[in-house]
Amino acid sequence: DKFCPQFHLSLQSGCDATLKRMNRHYDAQFYRKLVKRIRKVFPDASITTDIMVGFAGETDEDFEASVQFAREIGFAKAHIFAYSRRKGTKADTYDNQVENAVKAKRSQIMIAECKKCEDAFIESQLGRTFPVLFEQYENGYCEGYTENYTRVRAKADKDICGRILNVKLLTREGECCIGEII
Repeated sequence: DKFCPQFHLSLQSGCDATLKRMNRHYDAQFYRKLVKRIRKVFPDASITTDIMVGFAGETDEDFEASVQFAREIGFAKAHIFAYSRRKGTKADTYDNQVENAVKAKRSQIMIAECKKCEDAFIESQLGRTFPVLFEQYENGYCEGYTENYTRVRAKADKDICGRILNVKLLTREGECCIGEII
C-alpha cells in the first residue's frame, strides 16, 4: 500500500540480440517475468517504458521482434526514440549502422503500435472508479491522476486541487479519461 501501481521500466529493445549488442544485462524473458510479477501484485498497474529503434546492427527481424514484444507487454505509455551515434562510444564503431530513413520509418511503426497499447490501457480503465489526486482547476473542471497515473478530468463546482476523491471514469478524450466525482 506504499506503492502507486505505475512502473517505468526502461526496455530499450524487445529483441535479445539487440539488447546484447547494447550491452544490457537483461533479456526479454527477464523483462517479461518482471512485468508478470508486478501485474500479479498490482493488477491495475500501468507499465511505461523507453524503446530505442535503429540501434547499430538492428535487422528487420530484430525490429519486428521488438514490436511483437511491445504488443505482448501492452505498455500504458512508451517513449520511442531513434538511436543516434555518439562519437567515442563503442556503438559508434559498430558495423551495420541503420540508415536515418529506416530509423524514422521504424520509429513511426513502433509509435503507432505502442499507441494501440496505450489506447487499450485507457479503455480498460473506463467504467471503473478510482481515487484521483486533483492538481489543476480551470473553467469548472479539475484534472488529476489516478494511482496508476491515468490522467482524469472531472466537472467540479470549486477548486478541489490537493484532494483525493473517488471518480468513476466514463469516457475518454485522447489520453485523458473523463469522469464523474462520486
